[in-house]
Amino acid sequence: MTSGKNGTWRNWGGNVSARPAREVTPASVDELAEAVRRAAEDGLRVKAVGTGHSFTSIAATDGVLIRPQLLTGIRSIDRDAMTVTVEAGTPLKRLNLALAREGLSLTNMGDIMDQTVSGATSTGTHGTGRDSASIAAQIRGLEMVTADGSVLTCSEQGTDEERALFAAARIGLGALGVVTAITFAVEPIFLLTAREEPMPFDRVLADFDELWTENEHFEFYWFPHTGSTNTKRNNRSAGPERPVGRLQGFFEDEFLSNGVFQAANWVGRAVPATVPTIARVSSRALSARTYTDTPYKVFTSPRRVRFVEMEYAVPREAVVETLRELRTMVDRSRLRISFPVEVRTAPADDITLSTASGRDTAYIAVHMFRGTPYQAYFTAAERIFTAHEGRPHWGKIHTRDAEYFSRVYPRFGEFTELRDRLDPDRLFRNDYLRRVLGL
Repeated sequence: MTSGKNGTWRNWGGNVSARPAREVTPASVDELAEAVRRAAEDGLRVKAVGTGHSFTSIAATDGVLIRPQLLTGIRSIDRDAMTVTVEAGTPLKRLNLALAREGLSLTNMGDIMDQTVSGATSTGTHGTGRDSASIAAQIRGLEMVTADGSVLTCSEQGTDEERALFAAARIGLGALGVVTAITFAVEPIFLLTAREEPMPFDRVLADFDELWTENEHFEFYWFPHTGSTNTKRNNRSAGPERPVGRLQGFFEDEFLSNGVFQAANWVGRAVPATVPTIARVSSRALSARTYTDTPYKVFTSPRRVRFVEMEYAVPREAVVETLRELRTMVDRSRLRISFPVEVRTAPADDITLSTASGRDTAYIAVHMFRGTPYQAYFTAAERIFTAHEGRPHWGKIHTRDAEYFSRVYPRFGEFTELRDRLDPDRLFRNDYLRRVLGL
């Protein structure tokens, strides 16, 4: 996320910008609450922004932009309840490092850790898991400032009203208030063994149920224009710790996955006809490897090549058919796709607007190199995803609106009713929320 000299805010992907009337960097919950009250008095809307890793305009505003970077750090650790309460602006990377020092870990996480905890959870950021769900599903309590400047707390143990708020606010889209602190469930730190290996696309589809059943965390990357994938299986291990060697890690994770991949995408953007050849070379570049390490070092990896992304959640039982349709679409088109398609899973959860709400889910993410026209690819992919009642990631590019979401989210009305109660004057609204939630 960047701010230009003229006060223009831009997201990480470079596809969204905004010019807020003013920016506020509160150093306490009281200062944040005062900023919200003052914005309301001045007739300005309010949005909080983390690191700008969303590709949608979910955090954009021409009103008051709240930056939470001073609201960071761990407030408390409860080893009896096995929870940690953390300030909302804390980057996931800092949280993971701090937890590891305390001998603790989140159960599951996404594949990057640059986002703030509130930004990641509010948009439904997730990793992959057979039994363990998104980061938001690991929340046990929330504190937030609402439109009238009051501070609310909620948890799964509260009153009926608090539980309804808790069900919605864990993935609140910034529509219900500004999150100020989050209490996560944690567990004693453990080891994961990662097994990464190439596998033919047709074999992955044929064996998908088996690969999902036999592994705690399974995901794969398919390279369009090829019949190749790279698979990754993460499972808990008794040890010993066997991390990727420093030289091997640099060569594979930095030089190949970031440096060479960036250069290949520059070539592909300049000369699209080279993309299928680049895809074939890319799909063979990384060899099989197995390593054992602490969770955040296995789940996450650096992402230095900038891109734009669309990701849809489809019912898990529909993922193989959806992927077959996606491959047929790419093969029959004149599209040139230089980025792999990422496939992950999550179990059903009970969060009102979670992409996995009420159903076992598979995620299919399509990417394009930053600066490359993506609309034709994303439009064709979205047509396939929505035919399977797909739910788009709230922080990634999509064209769906409130009418569509009211059909694919059985509890959509619960969320909008709660929003009506907490923010009747729409202090936290922007153009994106108007589209996805309605007025």
